Amino acid sequence: MTDHVGSCLCGTAKFEVQGAFDSFYLCHCQHCQKDTGSAHAANLFSTSAKLTWRAGADAVATYTLPGTRHTKCFCKLCGSALPSSQIAGLLVVPAGCLDTEVATSPTAHIFTSSKAAWDRELGKLPQFEGVPK
Repeated sequence: MTDHVGSCLCGTAKFEVQGAFDSFYLCHCQHCQKDTGSAHAANLFSTSAKLTWRAGADAVATYTLPGTRHTKCFCKLCGSALPSSQIAGLLVVPAGCLDTEVATSPTAHIFTSSKAAWDRELGKLPQFEGVPK
């Protein structure tokens, strides 16, 4: 049984995840800020789920920041973040690459000491369902 399916932005890389996620962290470390170009990464973690590539496995590239455990898997064509199993016994799935809904809410914010200054009061900003007019 497939619990989740996902893909990259261009649709070349497609995958499925069988099994449950143990945690869902919003990571504010500086590596994740650089990696995502945003305030934080939103990653699901599992020590038991299995990743299977449905298509485009040859389009998946991996980068590990030298001297760290920080790894990013991404589509060579569109650059979208994709799941990584580079750390033995750990599957890391960027939440945004899933095509199925994630029923779990984030577990915690981590590395908040590195939180971007502009990310401190985002909840107070106006919200729009689309591009504001």
